[in-house]
Amino acid sequence: MQQRTRIKICGLTRRQDLDAAIEAGADAVGFVFYAKSPRCIAVEQAAELARDLPPFVTPVGLFVNASPNAIAQAAQAIPQLLLQFHGDESPADCDAAQRPYMRAARMTPQLDLLDFAARYPDAQAILLDAHVEGYGGGGKVFDWSLIPRNVPRPVVLSGGLHAGNVIDGILQVRPWAVDVSSGVEAAKGIKDAEAIRRFCEAVREADARIANSEA
Repeated sequence: MQQRTRIKICGLTRRQDLDAAIEAGADAVGFVFYAKSPRCIAVEQAAELARDLPPFVTPVGLFVNASPNAIAQAAQAIPQLLLQFHGDESPADCDAAQRPYMRAARMTPQLDLLDFAARYPDAQAILLDAHVEGYGGGGKVFDWSLIPRNVPRPVVLSGGLHAGNVIDGILQVRPWAVDVSSGVEAAKGIKDAEAIRRFCEAVREADARIANSEA
């Protein structure tokens, strides 16, 4: 049975963008806690936004080589926060937070994704992103043929997705979820409500095509 592809809208900084993501049907919303990112948001501001989330919409906190104290502060401020480790964190670093987490993999031909996933057995999912400067958010698509079929964790497809290519990505990769940031922006950190709506509609169109092909 085909699972519905979940949708994460990442890099939210404004209430109107959060509202647009919820209205469009996003399953998760991402807050970037990485000071070097143009989409970085203060923990206090993210906590205020997260308080308005309806049930079944998950807040996700993106961290890049953050200190245990910074992670603990965010987790305390946003109790339902799912952690996303996007830097060079070891399995021990990820497990030390004692919270559900996703581990990002920066895809290159040299990366053995099966080995990478096996080293993070407690990860709820492996998020696949392009290898760019600055740990993601670069709007670059990687070669989807690099993804093996038997990854032993749910896969979240990221990296340069937008309404124009997410259907192809879902049809080819069949991920558990897709993650978009720059592909639904008017400017870095400023989302476009119409682009969010089109992206979510495209994901549902991909799911419908898969369902019809398997009927």
